[in-house]
Amino acid sequence: TQIPGHIPHKICDLQFLQNLDLAHNNISGVIPKCFNNLSAMAITNKTNNFVAEYVADNSFFFNALLVLKGREDEYGSTLGLVTSMDLSANSLTGEIPKEISSLAGLLSLNFSRNLLTGNIPDSIGNIELMESLDLSMNRLNGEIPPSFSNLNFLNHFNVSYNNLTGQIPTSTQLQSFENLSYGGNHLCGPPLTKNCTSKGNPIVDVANNGRSREGSKVNWLYVSIVLGFVMGFWVVVAPLFFIRSWRHAYYRKLDHVGRKLYVSWATMGM
Repeated sequence: TQIPGHIPHKICDLQFLQNLDLAHNNISGVIPKCFNNLSAMAITNKTNNFVAEYVADNSFFFNALLVLKGREDEYGSTLGLVTSMDLSANSLTGEIPKEISSLAGLLSLNFSRNLLTGNIPDSIGNIELMESLDLSMNRLNGEIPPSFSNLNFLNHFNVSYNNLTGQIPTSTQLQSFENLSYGGNHLCGPPLTKNCTSKGNPIVDVANNGRSREGSKVNWLYVSIVLGFVMGFWVVVAPLFFIRSWRHAYYRKLDHVGRKLYVSWATMGM
């Protein structure tokens, strides 16, 4: 069963919430800006804070499956050390709220397969402990923020199939991912083979572009030949099928020409 409707703002009151998974539903609307109130996701050192104490005081054992770093991981009592937010495969619209960057303890953030627009907030690069970030299959535009070069712990990264432009920031991590992580955009620079101009725009292959235009001209030549044949057929040949007087006159003309040719050949033979 898929959950419809919007994300209720009451979720922001859940201060101990560490793992929010609303993926694969029919949720629409915008991402609440009040997510920065999720205190448990805003703390980076959980071994010496109230969240760890809360988990310790409630010493029951529990399991959960989380999709992190592109794989399924099963967490038991260590779940209190994991923070993740998965809103993928919904119909969320609007921009990614910059308030998300306040969640400094996030290890995994997945907003893929939605209808999100606007630029990627530069402040997301401040979540330096991030291990998995997936913003693919949205309608995001602009550049990949330079601050993403600060994400040194990334093991899974995907911004494919958006409308991103410009040069991919240089870092120890961003160049280690496959080209598929950046596909479906207008990006340039390593790890892609497409080079950038001095302004950070992709270089257009003039030679290939010229061949493309030449191929286009050849295609139009073929089209004009076909159109000429069709027009000639309907103007000259088609009337012979539908107008009897034209057909009889045509055959008489052919017969006359044939007789003249026969006489000419006979004369030349003598």
